[in-house]
Amino acid sequence: MIRTTLKIVLVALLLMVAVKLIHGQANQEKPPSFDVISVKPSASDGQVKSIFPLGPGDVYVKNGGHFAADGLPLATYLYFAYKVLGNEMDAVGGQLPGWALNDRFFIEARTDGDPAKDTKDQMRLMMRSLLAERFGLKTHYETRDVSIFAMSLAKPGKTGLQLQPHSEGDSPCATILSAGTTQTGAGTVAGGYPSQCGGLLAMPSGAAGRKKMGARNVTMAFIANQLTALGNLGRPAIDHTGLTGTFDFVLEFVPESMTAVPASSDIQDPNGPTFSEAMREQLGLKLESTKAPSQFLVIDHVERPTRN
Repeated sequence: MIRTTLKIVLVALLLMVAVKLIHGQANQEKPPSFDVISVKPSASDGQVKSIFPLGPGDVYVKNGGHFAADGLPLATYLYFAYKVLGNEMDAVGGQLPGWALNDRFFIEARTDGDPAKDTKDQMRLMMRSLLAERFGLKTHYETRDVSIFAMSLAKPGKTGLQLQPHSEGDSPCATILSAGTTQTGAGTVAGGYPSQCGGLLAMPSGAAGRKKMGARNVTMAFIANQLTALGNLGRPAIDHTGLTGTFDFVLEFVPESMTAVPASSDIQDPNGPTFSEAMREQLGLKLESTKAPSQFLVIDHVERPTRN
């Protein structure tokens, strides 16, 4: 009798667990997706157009949930969707077939008009759904112990003159550039920082042969990630400064390819600061080689897009 009762109780418990699992799966939120999608090969003119910036920063202007970009390879749409930054681009791009790097596509999509979907992060998530639906994209993340650069303060508790906490003050963030225009040569505010916020911008340098980049209202994690591409580091850089909030910075240096230019060349300033020197002198930051766990985006499957 007791055994029979225990069996009945056990079966009842298993049924309750099964019902909860089924109920949970039924109520699990589906990833956001566009309501109307069009994917076509780009025209042969090769012009790149986008109605809003696809870069890694938070620069974005609400447009009613409308996405449209032309002349870009699948790789660029994937980088946008998964917020692939700096050195990560090489790791992800190396997994893609040649057509995904070379063939250009026109993608246009619209939401149902829900204002909650009209943010850059939501647009990224909806682009993931689009790539899964039309390109059969399947991905997963893996954590691996890899060689990295730990970015820390060169002097404890002190940043360089060209890296300062962000403050709106008398210089509110400017509206982003209109669609189809370049971000090079953006206007500046006090301190020489770009007038626009949320993304990395190329800026005019004061000397030939130098590269100048700046950003405003960005986190230290964003800065660390961008340094991998800026300095051609060949490995990820991870923020170990312990600094919170957002910052403004401007960095000017001689790219590595220029440091070996003979003195007799036409380059006016071949002896300017190297990337690592500029990091320390201008931003008060240093990079130290170490190993740490890092997440990697793995491409499991991708195929040419389905027809509209």
